[in-house]
Amino acid sequence: MKNVENVDWSSHQLIGRSPEFESVINATNIISKLDVPVLLLGENGTGKELFARAIHDNSPRHINNFVAINCAAVPEPLFESELFGFRKGSFTSADKNYDGKIRAASNGTLFLDEIAELSPASQAKLLRFLETSECQSLGQQGCDIVNVRVIAATNQNLPELAATNKFRKDLYYRLNVVPLQIPALRDRNSDIPLLIEYFTEQFSAKHNLPAPGYDKATIKQLMRYKWPGNVREIRNLCERMVVFHAGQKITADRLPAEYGDAQTASRFSGFNSFMNEAMPLGQFEKSLISSALEATKGNQTKAARLLGITRDALIYRMKKYDISLVR
Repeated sequence: MKNVENVDWSSHQLIGRSPEFESVINATNIISKLDVPVLLLGENGTGKELFARAIHDNSPRHINNFVAINCAAVPEPLFESELFGFRKGSFTSADKNYDGKIRAASNGTLFLDEIAELSPASQAKLLRFLETSECQSLGQQGCDIVNVRVIAATNQNLPELAATNKFRKDLYYRLNVVPLQIPALRDRNSDIPLLIEYFTEQFSAKHNLPAPGYDKATIKQLMRYKWPGNVREIRNLCERMVVFHAGQKITADRLPAEYGDAQTASRFSGFNSFMNEAMPLGQFEKSLISSALEATKGNQTKAARLLGITRDALIYRMKKYDISLVR
């Protein structure tokens, strides 16, 4: 087993020195050593899957697979076959055997993200596996005993859902052996300078561009921002700044409008929300420009200010991506 006392958690992009964050890291350190179910609680973008991977990578199971499944992304009729697998011929399109996620995670870790989205029927099937370790594929005679460690995660209030019978209480108790609450970024804002430095260096290296610098006033302004998208949002902002302002000094007036005063941020909430969606860099840049032009009704000067670039740079990029003015 690894010596988790000296783990470099930054290798898992777990960055922070605030008391709130260090408390979670200390708990993660302990949890990694123990072979118990874990329930990760926290808002979108706080890094729940990063914590799940860190727990696995620093546990006795690290030599085996870490298998993640997004419960919200799997249609309810397909959940059983995705989790438990199926045998060839068990239904019309089953032309070969499929072992399923549970067997893929054998002797490793099964990460169930967005666990609160499971239907009652799927919750019942998962509960039976947790109680018996029996994995029976569709069309299989008998079952296999599969040993996995389960880590579940949700951004919802699972205790409240269980208390109001919107989530099975018995499944909740099975999952909630060791709960771990991941703090929102606004609750550990002293970590923001560290995160900006980390992600700026990361994206500077990725895109082979000189890293921009941030003056103190800009850092303070970003520390006052509420970060509804949490770490995912600050990561996206840092990449955006590297792309648009490589090697430059980032001052407060160069920040996108949603990171300014509260009134501007409110007007720009729709623009800010798509910042947290993963997409190719070119598409990301084109979407930013299109959204800025739409928000300013085609005013190029205002759109350039929203984006924190010059009007000439905006016009260049509009031509590059064949973006027409909004009328």
